[in-house]
Amino acid sequence: MDALPQRAVFRRLHESGCFVIPNPWDIGTAMMLKHLGFKALATTSSGFSFSRGLPDTDWAVPRDMALAHIAEIVRATDLPVNADFESGYARDPEGVAESCRLCAATGVAGLSIEDHGDTAEEVIYPFDLAVDRIRAAAEALKGTDVLLTARCEAHLFGLPDAQATVLKRLVAYAAAGADVLYAPGLRTPEQIREVVAAVAPKPVNVLISAPIGLTVADAAALGVRRISVGSALARAAWGGFLKAARELASEGSFDALATAEPFGALNGFFRTHHPQS
Repeated sequence: MDALPQRAVFRRLHESGCFVIPNPWDIGTAMMLKHLGFKALATTSSGFSFSRGLPDTDWAVPRDMALAHIAEIVRATDLPVNADFESGYARDPEGVAESCRLCAATGVAGLSIEDHGDTAEEVIYPFDLAVDRIRAAAEALKGTDVLLTARCEAHLFGLPDAQATVLKRLVAYAAAGADVLYAPGLRTPEQIREVVAAVAPKPVNVLISAPIGLTVADAAALGVRRISVGSALARAAWGGFLKAARELASEGSFDALATAEPFGALNGFFRTHHPQS
């Protein structure tokens, strides 16, 4: 497929303003999010893993399975797609580069690489190795117009001095060639403002996967360019499912089914929007 138009659109979205990039986990949710007016989509490794009865870890969802899922989401709509590409499915920079080339071949408009380590003792990769991995990813994506997002996981894993670690690493990742910077786990306006200022003028993605007192307008005012929700939409779907199922199992009550989306609305949407229509 010719992914260049989607990649050009994705780059333009990062040039000014602030946009939400929601995370579908299958074809149907991708189609519905496009219908609701979103301008780009991002995969969610956890949302996909849970739908397959697997934990969110790359030993449970190996690279080939992840690539097949990413390609499926890319084909589901004509929107740009950013791939949640875990830690690049390799430790060494050469392996990360190979993975990035394979991911670009799926037609994605962007992909993100984490610095989450591969052992219990190494929560995030050592600084120099982490920077080399981003540099290798950037080099591998040269000429593709695929946007590279570099992630620092220090806040997500509650590391000591997490904010200082995030600032140091994101600045280094930007210098190594990352196009977008991302530190999941930022929760306060002060933390967000610091990150935006540190890597400016490069754009920042902020994860808002729970009510933390910020709106899209608030994030935009802080200088955030892109907002993702990670596993939140998938977990919201699981929440509705489990509430209804638990009430049925424990109380014999069907009351929670009252909030279900009407069958006719869903069936009608997919009848008129499916790929063969």
